[in-house]
Amino acid sequence: MPGVIMCACLAVAAYVLAVRRGYPAEQWQGFRHLLMTFLDALPGLMTGVIILGGVLGGVFTVTESAAFGAIWAVLATLIVYRGLTWETFKIALAASVRTTAVVLLLVGTATAFAYLLALYGFADMLTRGMLAISDNPIVILLLINVALLLLGCVMDMAALILITTPIFLPVVQALGMDPVQFGMVVMMNLGLGLTTPPVGAVLFVGCAIGKIRIEQTMKGIWPFYGAILVALALTTYWPAVSLTLPRLLLGYGQ
Repeated sequence: MPGVIMCACLAVAAYVLAVRRGYPAEQWQGFRHLLMTFLDALPGLMTGVIILGGVLGGVFTVTESAAFGAIWAVLATLIVYRGLTWETFKIALAASVRTTAVVLLLVGTATAFAYLLALYGFADMLTRGMLAISDNPIVILLLINVALLLLGCVMDMAALILITTPIFLPVVQALGMDPVQFGMVVMMNLGLGLTTPPVGAVLFVGCAIGKIRIEQTMKGIWPFYGAILVALALTTYWPAVSLTLPRLLLGYGQ
């Protein structure tokens, strides 16, 4: 549901900008074109279905689902789309090894850092410090969101997940927030951080693909930040946004 709300907010922002800037509208291609496009993308979309469906259905463990998802992705690219060559496979494999090595390094250092935080009772001190500022849950959650947004501008998402979760989770639990809701709030904050300078990995990739400067990009996309912040506020302060679907489908919390 937070993802659906975010997509709706972004769609509204895109529509408003398109109208104000006078972007030309393409002719509707019809449902047949929509269906053919979906069928063409279906083999790739099945990767996510295999990973999530296998875990939620109890067929795979998390590690096994990742392995089967990778195998399916290679087969789909090789057999269906026929866009995989031996050279591109080696490039993708080398990039995966580098990314995995970075993540494992972050996991190791973040685990040690989290152990030190727990050893010195930092979470308890932070909880008391925030509650000393205000005992209003709205204010505390606002402070946490601001902290996550600022940290997301200067640190990598994977590291922040491992570092901030043991710090802020006791605080929000003291306020009565569900851990699932908090997890979604964290992911939305840090996901936004991937598109904000100076360390926005997605922002840099997008600029490299479009061959434009970050300054030019920021002038065009800043309204979308506002749209995401609206979705973030709804997710933070309206628990039903995060918890209704897990309760209906998985019986969570019942």
